[in-house]
Amino acid sequence: MDEGPGSPTTLVVSSPRRTLSLLRERRASDASSLSLNHEKRTSAAPLAGDHGPKPSEVYGFVGSITTVIATAIYLVWAYTPQPWLHSLGITYYPSKYWALAVPSFVTMSVFLMIVLYLGLNFLATPPSYSPNTIYDEYSQEPTAFTLFEGMEKPIDPISDVGIDQINHLMFSDTNQ
Repeated sequence: MDEGPGSPTTLVVSSPRRTLSLLRERRASDASSLSLNHEKRTSAAPLAGDHGPKPSEVYGFVGSITTVIATAIYLVWAYTPQPWLHSLGITYYPSKYWALAVPSFVTMSVFLMIVLYLGLNFLATPPSYSPNTIYDEYSQEPTAFTLFEGMEKPIDPISDVGIDQINHLMFSDTNQ
């Protein structure tokens, strides 16, 4: 069956049953051509844009455009005098007080969240003289290996370095 652009079967459809049969035939021919194209593509290097843009890219693009538009509307609202807005027919908008109040509230909220986060971390940290700064329930002491003749030394398992070893390495005088 000829399905070119000038074919009478693609231009004239007389019944819903005929439409369904044409759709089935078109899908079958599309599937066979896709499988041939897929076989050709697998032998060559894969193309990056085979499946279109990722949803995260689309959301990022829409988010950035929305942010730019919202910022432009905010700046027009904040800096345009009221008589100009009324002459344009824009009469329903928030008070100009909020043009300064909202950014101030957001800035102070972010600053206070940072201060609160730091304060909670200081409260959760044990004092410097506490043994919990050196050992806790997850501390692991190094284990000793017994090496037999002809064996290679294995990699040491994960363990904590003792404070006495650290003090010896950092503060001992190597000249003595």
